[in-house]
Amino acid sequence: MKKIVVFGGGTGLSCILSGLKLFPLDVTTVIAVSDNGSSTGVLKEELNIPAVGDIGKVLLSMANADSDYIDLMSYRFSKEGTLHNHPVRNIILAALIDTKGSLLEATKYMAKLLEVKGTVLPITEEKVELVGEGDRESFIGEESVSANIKKIKNLHYDHDVKVCNEVTERIKEADLIIFSPGSLYTSVLPHLLAKEVTDALKSAKAPLMYISNLVTQPGETDGYNVQEHIDVLNKYLDGRKIDVVIANNGEVDDKIQKKYLDTEGKTIVSPVGIKDVEIIEDDIFSIEEERIRHDALKTAYLVFSYMMNK
Repeated sequence: MKKIVVFGGGTGLSCILSGLKLFPLDVTTVIAVSDNGSSTGVLKEELNIPAVGDIGKVLLSMANADSDYIDLMSYRFSKEGTLHNHPVRNIILAALIDTKGSLLEATKYMAKLLEVKGTVLPITEEKVELVGEGDRESFIGEESVSANIKKIKNLHYDHDVKVCNEVTERIKEADLIIFSPGSLYTSVLPHLLAKEVTDALKSAKAPLMYISNLVTQPGETDGYNVQEHIDVLNKYLDGRKIDVVIANNGEVDDKIQKKYLDTEGKTIVSPVGIKDVEIIEDDIFSIEEERIRHDALKTAYLVFSYMMNK
């Protein structure tokens, strides 16, 4: 069975994984733990633990457990009080860190509970913060970094991190390494801020694939096309380059494009001008309640077809 390693975080990654789990592939997902927003940020500070939010989301996207159990894990407390806005999955992961002794073991145990197909690994078990360096000031924390990208010249962690051994082992064994869609600077690039990861990628035999975002992210990638996303990734890959990109060439309805621009300041990410990489273009989006999403099945099929033809 072909082995894939996927780096990413957030909704884009979860969508891609929900499609990949339908194919005969050995998928390892690596998750950054530098988030500091919402429920994740509160638990991170109060309990002095790594961020658990994206790990929980990914575990659910790859879960094959009973739907009622998955719904329970997804439940977010809405009443005002100590538990307000905390999803059940985050609280359970935080408890498992205590009872199992580490984030890695907590993740593995929750994967068993959810009958996850594949492997989910945190990039590190340390509590870390994302730091953006500007000309005159530093921006500490994912939320601050995201809000100040235009002022930032370079990203790093607040300290050198020890990468989980299984992460570098899976990179060496991989037949394909994927960088998923998602927040470019705060969900995808954090994986490339750990030297152990970039060193492993340099020696990896597997091609590097980028599945492009469908729309830009205000404040982070305003006006970016696919090539500009690739250029940023290549900068932080430290010697490696993206080998192949999956990009959308389907036409989004003008009404939906206008709504995205007017209400959220987002534009469609154009595939025009891609160069120096193998390009897989297709109509890979779907519309759900006037929201643009990757078509999980179709995108995963393109990944699977690429693998089978290699």
